[in-house]
Amino acid sequence: MEFLSPARLWFLILIPLILAGYLFLQHRRSQYALRFTNIALLDRVAPRRPQWRRHLAVGLALLAAMTCILAFAQPKTKVKVPRERATIVVAIDVSLSMMATDIEPNRLEAAKESAKEFVNNLPPKFNVALVNFAGTASIIVPPTTDRATVDRSIDGLELAESTATGEGIFTSLQALTQVPPDPAHPNDPAPARIVMLSDGKRTVGRTAQEGAQAAKAKNTPVYTICFGTDSGFIEMDGIRQRVPPDRAELRSIAEISGGEAYTAESAGELKDVYKDIGSSVGYDEVDKEVTARYAGIAMLFTLAAAGACIALASRFP
Repeated sequence: MEFLSPARLWFLILIPLILAGYLFLQHRRSQYALRFTNIALLDRVAPRRPQWRRHLAVGLALLAAMTCILAFAQPKTKVKVPRERATIVVAIDVSLSMMATDIEPNRLEAAKESAKEFVNNLPPKFNVALVNFAGTASIIVPPTTDRATVDRSIDGLELAESTATGEGIFTSLQALTQVPPDPAHPNDPAPARIVMLSDGKRTVGRTAQEGAQAAKAKNTPVYTICFGTDSGFIEMDGIRQRVPPDRAELRSIAEISGGEAYTAESAGELKDVYKDIGSSVGYDEVDKEVTARYAGIAMLFTLAAAGACIALASRFP
């Protein structure tokens, strides 16, 4: 048994002290009776009665006190709390091409706003994970229902060099392994979708098609949102570089994995992403205070002790 306030258990020392005091008083009482009472006369006037009733009342009172102390220490136990396993992974491209201003204020900021709007319109019980990718990919937020944390993490994304689109998909699949397992079917993956916001031009890492095939094998469709126009450009060291989006690559990812391809203008249709995702419940073990349980037991002992005392007091001499 574990307790939220274990230091309060020191009060249990009082129980054996009280018991010892009771036994001492009982011993003194019996010695006093033997010294100053005519036993033969007392037996004729008031025959001896069993003492167990008195001892029972005291025992019940001590049990009630002990249980009250246990309740005061706030006992806790592990309980299983259901958790929705359905998960959406939002993968955002933070490569340098995403700073192009052909979409106001730039592609990355537009992607951030789209991502936050999408996340906050998801069913509240769904888990959301956040992945970013440039030259490498990282899990920024593991699957969670805390939308505020996801929003803050999206706002904090920063640009980096290169674009590893395929790695973004593989890392998104890795994020899904952090969803709690189904206790009845521990080997079954959580129902999931990946939403990728990018301008689609891979430069490093495994190919986007490899990632899409891996997602298909995991029964995890990838829905892509393409940001940018053909006239988009960035300036590096005073040199203007055109960065048109690779719509064909993003469309290929969606087609291979079983998802859908969107543009930034049509991203509002993303409600279809989770329309048929289904539901799967897993369980988390959490601490739960069970003070009320011990308070109830203490109440029963107290009532029993009170009943025993009343029975003793109501007996005729």
